[in-house]
Amino acid sequence: MKLRYSPTSPYVRKVSITAIETGLAERIERVSTDPWSAETDLGQANPIGKVPCLITDAGDAVYDSPVICEYLDSQHDGQKIIPADPDARIKALTLAAAGDGMLDAGVLLLIETVRRPAELKWDWWAERQQTVVNRCMDVADAAADSMATTDGPITIAEIAIGAGLGWIDLRFPDMGWRNDRPALADWFDKISDRLSFEQTVPVQA
Repeated sequence: MKLRYSPTSPYVRKVSITAIETGLAERIERVSTDPWSAETDLGQANPIGKVPCLITDAGDAVYDSPVICEYLDSQHDGQKIIPADPDARIKALTLAAAGDGMLDAGVLLLIETVRRPAELKWDWWAERQQTVVNRCMDVADAAADSMATTDGPITIAEIAIGAGLGWIDLRFPDMGWRNDRPALADWFDKISDRLSFEQTVPVQA
């Protein structure tokens, strides 16, 4: 398998963590890709034009991160990151959706506040994205005591939320999200010591 990736993408980190947790990391060749480059051929594999994009051993393209994580989960016989039990499955996927929603809003917030020229910035839109980030963090904070940490089985929920918080810390180090969410802050400190998280810490590009 081949993984088209960029080093600071939190969506790529979700896939990388999943690959480690499922024991598949050694089977995946990583192909560094700049999705913003005019010369990239990424669109031939992923029409969305984003990383991550996984190319299977059969040559099929799988995108984007939720689908790739589910695909990898189907390729091993160990502890599944997406629970089989219907209730546990829906709970994990819903919490993972909050993690993805936090990321999606965070990316839009970064574009609006950092990447966009000052004369084109829209404060209302930035505030809306910050509100979404905050709400998703609040959901994660309420669930923190029930989520896995350093040891034991992990689900897609912990992977999505952990990758999201790591990216927020990378791109918005002054956001101060820990101040009103002690349970989530404590959980994140613990999950950050898990091997799959330690091995995938993003570095500022």
